Amino acid sequence: MNLIDFLDRGAMLSPQGLCLAEGTTRLGYPEVQRWSHRIAWALQRAGLPVQARIGTLTPNNLWGYVALLGLQRARGIWVPLNGRSSVEDNIAHLRRTGCQWLFYLSEFAPLLERIRAEVPTLQGCVCLDADGADGSPGLQRWAAEPEVPPFPPGGPERREDLFRITVSGGTTGAPKAIMQTQVGVQCNVATCLALWRYDSPPRLLLTRPMTHAAGVNSLHVLALGGAIHLLRRTDLAEVADTVERERISVLSLAPTTIYSLLARPELCARDWSSLRYLTFGGAPMSAEKLAEAIEVFGPILAQGYAQSEASTLLAAMTPDDYRAVLAEPALRHRLRSCGRPTPFTQIEVMAADGSLLPPGETGELVVRSDMVMRGYWGEDAARDAEVSAHGWHHTGDIGHKDADGYVYIVDRIRDVIITGAFNVFPSDVEQVLWGHPAVADCAVIGVPDDHWGEAVKAVVELKPGAQATADELIALCKHKLGSVKAPKSVDFWDHLPRSDVGKVLKKEVRKAYWAHTDRKI
Repeated sequence: MNLIDFLDRGAMLSPQGLCLAEGTTRLGYPEVQRWSHRIAWALQRAGLPVQARIGTLTPNNLWGYVALLGLQRARGIWVPLNGRSSVEDNIAHLRRTGCQWLFYLSEFAPLLERIRAEVPTLQGCVCLDADGADGSPGLQRWAAEPEVPPFPPGGPERREDLFRITVSGGTTGAPKAIMQTQVGVQCNVATCLALWRYDSPPRLLLTRPMTHAAGVNSLHVLALGGAIHLLRRTDLAEVADTVERERISVLSLAPTTIYSLLARPELCARDWSSLRYLTFGGAPMSAEKLAEAIEVFGPILAQGYAQSEASTLLAAMTPDDYRAVLAEPALRHRLRSCGRPTPFTQIEVMAADGSLLPPGETGELVVRSDMVMRGYWGEDAARDAEVSAHGWHHTGDIGHKDADGYVYIVDRIRDVIITGAFNVFPSDVEQVLWGHPAVADCAVIGVPDDHWGEAVKAVVELKPGAQATADELIALCKHKLGSVKAPKSVDFWDHLPRSDVGKVLKKEVRKAYWAHTDRKI
C-alpha cells in the first residue's frame, strides 16, 4: 500500500462522499481522484521521472493537498516547504534536495524569480490558485485535460519509494534532509487506524501545518472515506465555527492553542459534542491544563509522541488512558507521560554503552519501527550510523519507562527548543545576536512557559561600555528569523559562565531558569 492507495480506497467506500473542503470550496472523492490522475500525467508530460523531487510552497490549502496527492500518484517525492520559514531556509532545502518541480500559492509569486535563480535543478513551477505572474500556468489549466486514463500504478517496488524529504536540524542546528518512505506512511496510517476508532467516516479539521505531523496524520481519514477540512491558520473562533457547522470529529491543536482556548470561556461553551478526538503533541503540555481540558471538553483528549526522523506516532496516550488516570489518584503522575509505544513500534531506554535499561532508569529513548526514516538525504554514512547505533534509532530524548510501559520524557540531548510545537535551533538565533555590534556573547535557551511549553530566551553579555535594549535585540531577530525563532525575552548578565576553553556553559545558564521545576524540557 502507498499513500495514493488510501485515496482510492476512500473513493471506493465513499463514491459520493466529500473528500476535501476549504471554505466554500468542496471536492468529492471522484473529483480528487480525477485531479490526482491529471496531475500525475501532467508531471510525466513535463519529463519528470519516477521519484522526482517535487516541492510544495503553501500554507494549508485545498489545491496544495490535491497537488500532494497528484505527485504521489506520479510516484514523486514530496519536498514540503513551510510558508512561515524564511526564503533563505526554503531555498536551502530546495537546493539540498535537488528539487526538480515546485507547486506554489500565488502569495509566494514575488519569491519565484529568486528561487529560480538560486535553485538550478528546478525545471518548472505551477501556481496552485492562479496563473503565475511569471508566465507559469495555474494548476487547473496546466492539468486540465478533462478525460485521462488511470495513471499506471507501478509494481511492488513502490513500497520502498520515498514518500517525502522533510527538513530537521541536529545538535548544532545544522539542517538535515530526512528521507521518509511509503512503508513508513503505511505504518503511520495503520497506527492511526489501530488507535482511533470511529462509528462513521471521520471528519478531520486540519489547522496545524499540512507540511508537518498533522498533515501526515490526516492521511488515515482518506482510508476510511472521511473528509478533511482545511483551515489556513488556527483562528480559534473559526475553529469553533467549523467544528459546529461541519460536525468535526477529529481536531489536533498545539498545547499552546489549547491553553488559549481554555482562557476563552465563551469559546469553551460552544458545541464541541461532535468531537471524538482532540489530539495534541509536538511539545510538553502542563499536567494541570491537561486535566482542565479533559474536564471542559470531556474524555476526548489524546496525545502523540514522535519526531521528524520517525514520523509520526511512536507513543500515544489515548482517551481511555486519560480516563484511567483521572479515575485513580495514584495514577495522576501519568498526566506527564507521552504514552505507551503504539502497536507497530518498540521504544526502549538505552544507556550510553548501548545496553537497554530496566523500568525506572533514565537514559536515551530508542526506537524500532517502520516509521523510522530511511536516513538523511545527501549526508555521509557516518551520520546515519550514529543515529542507528546498536540497531535502534536514537531519538536524542532522555527519559524513562514505568513498569506498565508508559514513557516519560525528562530532557533532551540536543539543545533544540520546542516552542508552541515548533523547533527552534539556538545557534540560528545566536548567529544573529552575535552580529549586533554591542553583543560580546550570548546563550539562547528554552525556559519554562505556561503558554508555549518552552519560550525562547536570550541571555546576553554586552561588550564593555556598549548598550542595547531587549526590545532592540528581539526586533533584530524577528527581522532576520521571523517571530517563531525570535526570543520572547532577553536577560543581560555581566558575565556568562564558561568552561576552561572558553565555551559558554549553557547547562549552567539553564539551571538559573529551571531550578524550581520538576522537568527539564
